[in-house]
Amino acid sequence: MNPEEDMSDHPTKGNIKFVTSNEHKFLELQEIFRNSGINLEWIRRKYEEIQGEGTEEISLDSARKITHEINGRFFLEDTGLYIDALNGFPGPYSSYVAGTIGNTGILKLIQGLDRSCRFLTVITYFDGHEFFQFDGMLRGSISKEIRGKGGFGYDPIFIPDGQSITLAEMDIETKSSISHRSLAAQRFISHLMGSR
Repeated sequence: MNPEEDMSDHPTKGNIKFVTSNEHKFLELQEIFRNSGINLEWIRRKYEEIQGEGTEEISLDSARKITHEINGRFFLEDTGLYIDALNGFPGPYSSYVAGTIGNTGILKLIQGLDRSCRFLTVITYFDGHEFFQFDGMLRGSISKEIRGKGGFGYDPIFIPDGQSITLAEMDIETKSSISHRSLAAQRFISHLMGSR
């Protein structure tokens, strides 16, 4: 990423700001966008998240609240882990649950229950005038133990459908080829390309 690159209104030129306090998310998305010729500028900061009904609502509300603080176009990303047997919990509370009971707590909660689940990522983009949202979903199941040293968050307990290993056991290229975050990013990139 070249911070000196000239900015422009062209949707695929210059930098697009990504607002997150999570370095793992930035590095993962930076590579995906770079492969499409788009540079991400990391705005490293936390922002307020409401306790809403869904990931889409939370992401949009957060973006609206910071439009007056960020110059130019930007996006943020919110991801939730939805466990079927727990009626979608932790879902919109995923970040809080990860920081409190963590993966070990999730494994205890679903002992003896159906392990099917899904990851949902929602990207909310503000182009300086209006908001756009792009989502990506990955279905899978919760593993019976924490496995793998890669990834972050719930990756060590999430096995994608059709796979035998967790996201944390995959290399970054394999994970990015199937992940919820990558799918949302590709839909966002397609929107940017279509705006040319």
